Amino acid sequence: MVLVAVVVGMRVTRAAPAPVLVPIPQGRLVVAGARPVLPWPATGGAAVGVPELGLVVQPSRQVPVPVASLTKIMTAYLVLRDHPLTPTAAGPSLTMTATDVADAAGDAAHNDTMIPVVAGERLTERQLLDGLMVHSANDFADALARWDAGSIPAFVAKMNAAAAQLGMRSTHYADASGISHGSVSTAADQVRLAAVAMRSATFAAVVDQRTIDVPLGGLLANYVQAVGTDGVVGVKSGFTQAALGCVVLAAYRPVDGRQVLVVAAVTGQGGFDALGAAQQVGLGLIDAAAGALRVAPVVARDVVTARVRPPWAAAAADPVVLTTRSVSLLEWPGRTIVRSFVPGRLRPAMAAGTRVGTLEVTDGTQRVAVPAVLGGAVRPPSALWRLLH
Repeated sequence: MVLVAVVVGMRVTRAAPAPVLVPIPQGRLVVAGARPVLPWPATGGAAVGVPELGLVVQPSRQVPVPVASLTKIMTAYLVLRDHPLTPTAAGPSLTMTATDVADAAGDAAHNDTMIPVVAGERLTERQLLDGLMVHSANDFADALARWDAGSIPAFVAKMNAAAAQLGMRSTHYADASGISHGSVSTAADQVRLAAVAMRSATFAAVVDQRTIDVPLGGLLANYVQAVGTDGVVGVKSGFTQAALGCVVLAAYRPVDGRQVLVVAAVTGQGGFDALGAAQQVGLGLIDAAAGALRVAPVVARDVVTARVRPPWAAAAADPVVLTTRSVSLLEWPGRTIVRSFVPGRLRPAMAAGTRVGTLEVTDGTQRVAVPAVLGGAVRPPSALWRLLH
């Protein structure tokens, strides 16, 4: 009798097993709507992207071409990566040397964009970045490259390493300014780079200036004439005889009551006003892409994502697991949204409303985690069940 009592006591008091959680497959959701027809240029290259989505769209596979001063986007990106500044900070000062003076003179002799300097002059990092991005000063590109890496070849090596890291597979840099015809890329790669660079508040502040005031240069205008109008907040233009007119534009557009950043890149535009032509193509792509975007529901509240199956209860009584909120995301027609349930920790007894998992929603770079809770209580097993099991 004592032995029986011990066995019964052990069975009744032993911890019950945790319930089994059975996820309900959520599947993939394809965003409704036809893919938009975008106004691609008849010549040259182009691409458009939405950084929030991690989306880059191009009409076809493109071959690398010279991109002129679009090269300076990578130069500014690397300098700010290695020497971060807040948007209002001046940063450290650089003393201009005879080499910098010779660079400026050489650029002037070849009719390349420059800002004059004198030996011993001190310019801050922010002044050099302003001149680099707003007025496309080639001598400032070389000065920043030497300051960052010790020499221009060493800096160019860093540029190519960064391009590889960012997935810019069709890009190769030969200089820090873009004067070299060997600095080549595609419009799609330039959209990818600009999307990353614009995450820096300081980079965004630099390229969103209509004019700058630089010693010995005076008041200088931004070569991207659209900056400051129609939601345009940057980024960079470029022109050489080999590259023709190139531009990367970033602009905010309203989509279902929210402001969305759209980036377009255009290369190889000719004509009397090559930069103006490139800019018009870029603005057309931004407007068309923004018109195709919408904010769409991807998860509703109280969606059944799983069932909790206690081994001591009838299957018909299994409590359901429900999402706690609805979610809407910025969407592009034809995109695929992945939804998956990640189970949490279960206990033998749980009250209704206990969080037992997460519904994860992924669309490109957009990721949302929606808590999932019990729709009903899980009651512990009875003494009889414990005894028999």
